[in-house]
Amino acid sequence: MSQKDVELRAMRRMRRQEILTLREHPPQYDVIVHEAALRMQFGGPKVARRQLQHLLDMSERDNISIRVLPFAAQVFSGPGQPICYANGRVGQLDTVQLDSFHGPVFVDESKELAKYRALLDKAEAMSHSPDETRELIHEIAQRL
Repeated sequence: MSQKDVELRAMRRMRRQEILTLREHPPQYDVIVHEAALRMQFGGPKVARRQLQHLLDMSERDNISIRVLPFAAQVFSGPGQPICYANGRVGQLDTVQLDSFHGPVFVDESKELAKYRALLDKAEAMSHSPDETRELIHEIAQRL
């Protein structure tokens, strides 16, 4: 990847973050992340600690909810890939974005959306609360 591509990706990432942090009425953003992702140390302990601190900072915002699906939830059989379920006031516009090797895949058929909604509801039910999540993230960061 060229330096220009890296810079473009960084700019896009910053613009997406601004939607959540700078708008007067930012959208609700709910995240469920597996505990394993929090314990990985890509870039080493210093980078991992900064990333965990960023999650803690963002989790304090009113419009952002972060929950951890713990290792103890072994019976959860999710898809093993990131799912972004975008919903709003008009249900017919709901869309799921799945990351794949070939790029994003979008799902908007109502039966498929219902399956992903049920999967995410199950993951949320098995996850730590936002307060428990913050405690766990803080604990993991302290151990780095």
